[in-house]
Amino acid sequence: MLEDLRQRGELLVVDEEVDPIFDLSALFSLTHDTHAVIANRVKGFDIPVFGNLLANRDRIALALDVPREGILQSLLASVQKPVTPVVVQKAPVQDVVLWQDVLVRLPVPTFFSKETGPYITAGLMVARDPETGLGNASYARLKILGPNEAMIGIAPNHHLAIMARKAAAKGEALPFAVVLGAHPIIQLAACLYLGLGDDEMHCAGALFGEPVRMARCKTSEVLVPAEAEIVIEGKIHADNPVKEGLVSEYHGMYEDYGSGVLATFDCLTMRKDAMFQVIEPGYHAEHIYLAAIPIAASLKAQLSRVILNVGDVAVTASGCGRTNVVIQIHNPRPGQARRAMAICWGAVSIVKTVTVVDSDVDPWDLEAVELAKSTRMRAERDILIVPGMTADRSEPQEDSFLVTKIGYDATCKSGDRKEGYDKALPPADSYERMRAVIAGLREGR
Repeated sequence: MLEDLRQRGELLVVDEEVDPIFDLSALFSLTHDTHAVIANRVKGFDIPVFGNLLANRDRIALALDVPREGILQSLLASVQKPVTPVVVQKAPVQDVVLWQDVLVRLPVPTFFSKETGPYITAGLMVARDPETGLGNASYARLKILGPNEAMIGIAPNHHLAIMARKAAAKGEALPFAVVLGAHPIIQLAACLYLGLGDDEMHCAGALFGEPVRMARCKTSEVLVPAEAEIVIEGKIHADNPVKEGLVSEYHGMYEDYGSGVLATFDCLTMRKDAMFQVIEPGYHAEHIYLAAIPIAASLKAQLSRVILNVGDVAVTASGCGRTNVVIQIHNPRPGQARRAMAICWGAVSIVKTVTVVDSDVDPWDLEAVELAKSTRMRAERDILIVPGMTADRSEPQEDSFLVTKIGYDATCKSGDRKEGYDKALPPADSYERMRAVIAGLREGR
């Protein structure tokens, strides 16, 4: 994929030495919505760093090898027809095996001014449920504490946190692995909102059209993608809290979540030519879209079960890829807009604002959505304000995990305008004639 982006002029290769303390973060921040980046020389390390990979919908479509309008359907189909992985004995990600001081061998950046240490941000966490043995893949942040120790920050309701608490209740640590640089399809699958016990690697297989090749860890029964760049093997100690301090969140500000838990590591495996992956955290494009697209797919699935005329679903960058949803409904019937709002709020607690639009409005086009709100909505009738609803701890305005949520019904209603809603435009044949004139001018005719 990096080579594809190079050919499209969307890859920046930096050969100048870059300091991992703040400068590497600044490099990725400056290019977060324009270029993927490879930093070949990171001060103090001999492993290149790359990032800003899945930073917009076009890049995600490229990774999935589908048109942009086919992204959600592709993700939905992967959940409906999962493909079981296969285990291989020889894996490129295990070409090199290291057993001591594993974390300090990696060029982990220190990102932001008020954070208190370096973070692994692109770590895809893979584990198995200690009761059922079923697999799970998800993202969490790791703050490096020492050569073999880190703090892992996981929201209490996430499946990995539930599995770690199950292990702790049995007096055990949870074996897990941190995967860096897996195929982009695997990275996207790991962000899907699935049920506890549903394995994201099976969805990745459906997206590939063939089973994901997995390798058994050196220190546990956990399976990891065989073609990834780097894997760090360790254990989560859910009964050992670690104070974190301020940390950046998706909304671009800092949060103080109190304590995470301890993770210890005793093995590092990697490819012979391994690269270290970074996702620039905070309000940056890849961090936004890695959440936005899978959340949109999850909501589309939930909505489609009860609203058969639902169209596209967008989770907007202006809502940090999490809190602001726009739903397209074809010829909405009375009450459907409010039903769609309720479904979204019930399905994903992080969602705060829901806007419903007609099928002629692209939900990913915020200018078109705002125009619909300006021209098709009456505030006293079409705005729904619901106080005291459940919110995630990351919500910047939550109070005791509660927040007020708001819905906008920006669809056309019968009887609102005697003039109708037709757009004022020249006739289609005039457009065709003038397109030919403009094309001729561009070609020098």
